[in-house]
Amino acid sequence: MGISPHVARLRAAVGHELLVLPCVTVLPVDDRGRLLLAWHTGHSDGWGTVGGAVDPGESPAEAAVREAREEIGVAIRLVRLIDVLGGPDYEISYPNGDRVAYIPAVYEAEITDGDPAPADGELSEIAWFTPEELESIPLSRFTRALLTATGWLRRPGTGPSSGAR
Repeated sequence: MGISPHVARLRAAVGHELLVLPCVTVLPVDDRGRLLLAWHTGHSDGWGTVGGAVDPGESPAEAAVREAREEIGVAIRLVRLIDVLGGPDYEISYPNGDRVAYIPAVYEAEITDGDPAPADGELSEIAWFTPEELESIPLSRFTRALLTATGWLRRPGTGPSSGAR
């Protein structure tokens, strides 16, 4: 979908200045323990997550369900809220100069209906990855920070026997 009408109105007032925005990240996990990631069209520096901004009047949980439907064309059930994150790792500068500091509510989810596929033009590819595969694929800076904070990736300097996962 791109930029929401709400964010477009804010951008008209503040230009490219830094906006602090609530958002959601959906981590679909299949019955084999694999995580679904997406390659974002046009501005990706690696594999990313499904998700987006929370619209006015919408709860984060409602936004997560909507974003999964819009981006990958499936119905989901939210399994649990994993974490709410923020800080420098979640700041993004887009190619057009827009700057955003996201505050992501991160949800684990399961797909209840449909086969995931890029659905709205924001994604060019999606794929399932095992926790081991996540260690060696290119991930966006945002996604690497998020997956490290939520335990999907080892923290730098920790080994496989450290219990960091």
